[in-house]
Amino acid sequence: MKERGLNPVSIDRRLMTKLVLFAALLILTAAYSAPAWARDAAAPAALSDAAIQQAVTEAYEKFKDDDSGKNADYISALSKVDPKIFGITVVTADGRIFEAGDTRAEVSIQSISKVFTASLVMQQRGAEFVQEKIGANATGLPFNSVMAIELHGGSAGNPFVNAGAIQATSWVAAKDSSERWARIKANMDAYAGRELPFNQEVYESELNDNKRNQAIAKLLDAYGRMGSDPLEAVTVYTMQCSVNVMARDLGIMGAALANHGINPLTGKRVLEGRYVPKLLALMATAGLYDNAGDWLYAAGAPAKSGVGGGLLVVIPGRMAIGTVSPPLDRYGNSVRGQKASIYIIEKLGLNPLAQ
Repeated sequence: MKERGLNPVSIDRRLMTKLVLFAALLILTAAYSAPAWARDAAAPAALSDAAIQQAVTEAYEKFKDDDSGKNADYISALSKVDPKIFGITVVTADGRIFEAGDTRAEVSIQSISKVFTASLVMQQRGAEFVQEKIGANATGLPFNSVMAIELHGGSAGNPFVNAGAIQATSWVAAKDSSERWARIKANMDAYAGRELPFNQEVYESELNDNKRNQAIAKLLDAYGRMGSDPLEAVTVYTMQCSVNVMARDLGIMGAALANHGINPLTGKRVLEGRYVPKLLALMATAGLYDNAGDWLYAAGAPAKSGVGGGLLVVIPGRMAIGTVSPPLDRYGNSVRGQKASIYIIEKLGLNPLAQ
């Protein structure tokens, strides 16, 4: 009986098939084991410059005459800001900039500063420290609530309510309050890629009306939650809220987070990439005061607002939207800023939860 041999051609084909399958497996494994931002790195190229600029321009034209809402009046300096100011800046993760309106008009950063101080504490002490010492849950109560501290066992709940922001400020590693302020300010400057101006009028206005924050800090200190003298921490916190920003600044600062912790214009790393998702998670759940849920429902994107009229929105891995418009809704969020940002997100199909 003649012995049957193997066809050399058949062997080559089988070997080639196995090699192709093995290579495909390696590619798929690499793709799905990589972070989501790495898999989506090429996504921004799908949106042309013209499409982005058109969306920004349309949003500005659509909402520039919206006169709903009003300036914050519990801080006298904020009530004096021109309510007609309205600027939109989009900055992509690779540093392209698209603008419309009053993008060079400055307002005080207010609560948006909380994002960058929280990032500094994460960078110095780690994400677990922030979660354990301050918290990572929405409180379900007003941003300046004292009751929330008691209900959370002496903790603020998250770094974006006043109590948590004052805590975060106190935990910035420094030898004294002067050095602490210098580090906080330098960190915000690094995110913006320029030296941000300080608004003395806003600072003095807030300093004369921060007794509630002082009480909050004292209560946190009684629970052993503060990293420095409570009253000094309130002063530094008030200073960080008094820094001026433009819509352009907010767009660049947000783009650093969209770009995994690297400022796309300066190339400087401002936050380790592993901490960016943690920070964005806090922005998603607690970024717009008591209206964070409705915002996320509509936009699907992490964001942080400030009562000065600024709004910072991050589309992870893709871009950021910075807006300035002082009139606020009843929750303390910029009316035109929210509407314009949602319009841009919907127009360009940017909702992260719909990808």
